[in-house]
Amino acid sequence: MTDLAIDLGFLKLRNPVLTASGTFGYGLEFEPYVAFDKLGGFVVKGLYFHPREGNPPPRLVETPSGLINAIGLQGIGVAAFAEKVLPRLRALDTAVLVNVCGGDDDEYVAVVEFLDRQEGIAAYELNISCPNVKKEGLCPALFPEPTFALVRRVKAASRRPVIVKLSPNVTNITEIAKAAEEAGADALSLVNTFLAMAVDIETRRPRLGNTFGGLSGPAIRPLAVRMVYQVASRVGIPVIGMGGIMTGADALEFLIAGASAVEVGTANFADPDAAVRIVREIEGWCEAHGVARVRDIVGTVKT
Repeated sequence: MTDLAIDLGFLKLRNPVLTASGTFGYGLEFEPYVAFDKLGGFVVKGLYFHPREGNPPPRLVETPSGLINAIGLQGIGVAAFAEKVLPRLRALDTAVLVNVCGGDDDEYVAVVEFLDRQEGIAAYELNISCPNVKKEGLCPALFPEPTFALVRRVKAASRRPVIVKLSPNVTNITEIAKAAEEAGADALSLVNTFLAMAVDIETRRPRLGNTFGGLSGPAIRPLAVRMVYQVASRVGIPVIGMGGIMTGADALEFLIAGASAVEVGTANFADPDAAVRIVREIEGWCEAHGVARVRDIVGTVKT
């Protein structure tokens, strides 16, 4: 049997497969469909301090090999999460990570300080890169300076590990990654969705209420693999890769390119059990290729 365990340094995972924020709800929605003890972990959808309505509809548009979403990080806020959701998540036999959001740096810190008083959270994923909250996709992760400043503040306020989620909508993602690492990030996750737009040719209007949205799914995978390779080659902290992972072979691409773990996102909409299936497919490939430990293939791409 292949050893699928992954050690991120600050967190040990049963296997390298997590589910991505925003595609798995708060986890509880998938209880009827998913064996949580087969996952490495899952990332709870983004939390602001207060409840948030999100963007006006329409919010989703399908594209060839992809999905554009403009949900706008709708959520219940930290108080309702701590009271109604987190007690049930503690009973699940897997790592629970929380995606942290904020309208400004103060709110990011407030969310972390509140959650630090709760038990049952393995780490935070700092969402500084969502492209569908503001028009034009503006977010802190577009530039090194605001990335550094925000990560440093959150790290100073947090008693838990902080994973920084990076945006692909930049000229040089390694520059942003280095800024996050220098500010104290424990790991990096990438990539978030690509800023995108779809037009209804009959009405000549945008097909999303927010005009722009974030493109995910298989269409972005080669771009995401390239960025993971670039970042993993330049930083000394773990990288968690995501972007269009639908199969075990897709996940293995990211691992070989340098990711220590992966997150499965859009696939969850088509197949609620996708992440568990991907774990089995990774294990099957490793056994067929004589790989005793999955961590031994991380970063082994030959260029």
